[in-house]
Amino acid sequence: MARLRVLIVDDEPLARRRLEILLRELPDLQLVGTAADGVAAARMIGELSPDIVLLDIKMPGRTGLEVLAGLDPQARPIVVFVTAFDRFAVEAFERAAFDYLLKPVEPHRLSAALARARTALAERAAAERSHELEEILRNLRTGPQAEPAFARDIWVQERGGRACVPVAAIDWVAAERDYVRIHTGPKSYLIRQSIGSLEARLDPDQFLRVHRSALVRTDRIVRVRHAAGRGAVVLSTGAEVAVSRRHMGALKGLTRPSLSAS
Repeated sequence: MARLRVLIVDDEPLARRRLEILLRELPDLQLVGTAADGVAAARMIGELSPDIVLLDIKMPGRTGLEVLAGLDPQARPIVVFVTAFDRFAVEAFERAAFDYLLKPVEPHRLSAALARARTALAERAAAERSHELEEILRNLRTGPQAEPAFARDIWVQERGGRACVPVAAIDWVAAERDYVRIHTGPKSYLIRQSIGSLEARLDPDQFLRVHRSALVRTDRIVRVRHAAGRGAVVLSTGAEVAVSRRHMGALKGLTRPSLSAS
């Protein structure tokens, strides 16, 4: 099992010391450094590339929220906020914080957060490997000089290894931060890719953007709902996907006789 590289950031020496002691009791962890302010934290994250950052919020120079906002979304570590203030929790999660621990940190809460972080890192690595394999396969199929074509299948990660999901089996796609979740009937698969980049690989005659965070396969749509300024499409699988006001107009082009509105 690979050791997790952890960086502690807190302007209080006693708080840093307590976290160091707690980390010593947990297996397969490596403390790569400590920082006492946000400016030093941003620099050390770039230099040390930690897997996880235990990050205070109220600090001199730059707050923890500002540090998180300044990180590259494609390469940032998992950020677990450790703070005495619960009022920042909503904003922290809106900025893609992984977890939020209140001081004084209980050992079991820290252990649980790091265990979940390890799982998330493993899933992220598997998704990245699947994406790389998919790129290689696509290049082999098309050749270096071939014109780009719409994807026929998507490589995903399952417990038993990598699997190939035919695009024809996809019902709809939902964005989840730096990932997308592909829904195929009762199953779903998480891959590390933006919804915009995946949309560019799918045939626009078959898939329709109905929300900034959702794509649906048009031949799966059986009903369109629109009431009180809110819209949704119901798919043949029974799934209901929200439609933003901005994208409602795109549904007017769906004139199949079997399509009903309510």
